[in-house]
Amino acid sequence: MKVARFHAPGDIRLEDAPEPEAGPGELKIRVRNCSTCGTDVKISRFGHHHIVPPRVMGHEIAGEVVAAGPGVTGWSPGDRVQVIAAIPCGRCAECSRGRMTVCARQESMGYHYEGGFAEYLTIPAKVLAVAGVNRVPEGVSFAEASVAEPLACVLNGQELARVGEGDDVVVFGSGPIGCLHVRVARARGAGRVFLVELNRDRLHRAAELVKPDAAILASDTDPVEAVKDLTGGRGADVIITAAAAHTPQTQALWMAAPGGRISFFGGLPKDDPVISCDSNQVHYRELTIVGANGSSPAHNARALRLIGSGEVPVQDLITHRIPLERVHDALDLVARGEAIKVTVEP
Repeated sequence: MKVARFHAPGDIRLEDAPEPEAGPGELKIRVRNCSTCGTDVKISRFGHHHIVPPRVMGHEIAGEVVAAGPGVTGWSPGDRVQVIAAIPCGRCAECSRGRMTVCARQESMGYHYEGGFAEYLTIPAKVLAVAGVNRVPEGVSFAEASVAEPLACVLNGQELARVGEGDDVVVFGSGPIGCLHVRVARARGAGRVFLVELNRDRLHRAAELVKPDAAILASDTDPVEAVKDLTGGRGADVIITAAAAHTPQTQALWMAAPGGRISFFGGLPKDDPVISCDSNQVHYRELTIVGANGSSPAHNARALRLIGSGEVPVQDLITHRIPLERVHDALDLVARGEAIKVTVEP
């Protein structure tokens, strides 16, 4: 079979590999879609401290069951499945408290285990042990199912920020995650959703698809003033920084309404993670700042249901479908920001 393996930063090789076999507690699947994200680009360029090369990349995985290993019940060849990316241990102090997204022993597909840029994949027993394999609903394509993983991360972020009925919501960043945030906010009953982006072309492309109530070009307009104008001077109830940049996190403090919630959804570079925070803004206006780290198996299951019900459509966000042989082209498209969602089809 063909796989795309990370060997070193800048060195991803399309290689032949033997088909894996399902061991005890494992499932073997035929990968049908493995979508890409900015994290894949970062790994390809800089590596990752959890990846010991060589490693097959890819963590947004959907496919069909080929075989069940010894001890596995409830799955049959041909079953259509979506696989979680982040694997909680299910036993640590955080998992036992229901906080699987911050599991102290979390592992990941495509990092600790072989990923989905491959024709076949064995799903580790650890994934099945935490209900990390989900049936794809009738009528949902493999490509759509692969988007359940990033959608699950968005669900986690919006639950933590308590996005709800009538809220004015600001989303910084118009990539695939930003687009999903706009749609999830609408599904959760937000009153208005405003999309903020520095790049004119990216903003136009995203706004055409997800139709925010206002599209704010941050390179031309002060987004703080724009949000204040749009909300009659009050500010937004929720601000989600779905961009790995310092400025949106600082601007969020100044555009939040009293009692507002700010989600630091996008992480900052590890060598430059510090921002300036006016503590009095948080204190006197009772703001809440929350982080958001990936998703739990339950979030993945909910994400698939939202796709299946049509409450959060994702098909139109998949702008490029690339065969595994052109995985480098897929990563380049993501890196250049010329697509919304790129999916690899082994």
